[in-house]
Amino acid sequence: MIPLECIQADITTLEVDAIVNAANTSLLGGGGVDGAIHRKAGPQLLEECRAIRNRQGGCPTGEAVITGAGRLPAKFVIHAVGPVWQGTNPKTEALLASAYRHSLELAVANHVKSIAFPNISTGIYGFPKPRAAEIAVAEVTRFLETNSSIEQVLFVCFDEENFDIYKAMLGQS
Repeated sequence: MIPLECIQADITTLEVDAIVNAANTSLLGGGGVDGAIHRKAGPQLLEECRAIRNRQGGCPTGEAVITGAGRLPAKFVIHAVGPVWQGTNPKTEALLASAYRHSLELAVANHVKSIAFPNISTGIYGFPKPRAAEIAVAEVTRFLETNSSIEQVLFVCFDEENFDIYKAMLGQS
């Protein structure tokens, strides 16, 4: 199985097949990484997201959709909708795991070899960073045990706190 890696970087600058956007259900942009991705990608991304929203009414929590990447160096943006933290709740944790799993399923279906994940739901959605990291690493690891087409998985941390959590979890020094 491929090793998982964490880096501290701006996800919008990465030259990977797909970056994952921590999107909201409307798919029309927002704050944090979602807003940064929409701003850098340009109007084409918003047009594709609007078309998806008009066709299916947005994207439910725990699911994901894929678009082109507009002006970003990546080929695709996978818009994953994580849950808003509501206290320790198995359903909330399952929805976060599902957002990662659906992102990976879309990646495989679109022949993505390299994928970069942000720290989904840990910003304004308030998910505790250590628990979100545990769920992300466990779900990605479980998925890769039966899917070998993805060759590189990056967890891209914007802030130092998440970077330290992922480094410790993945045994990176």
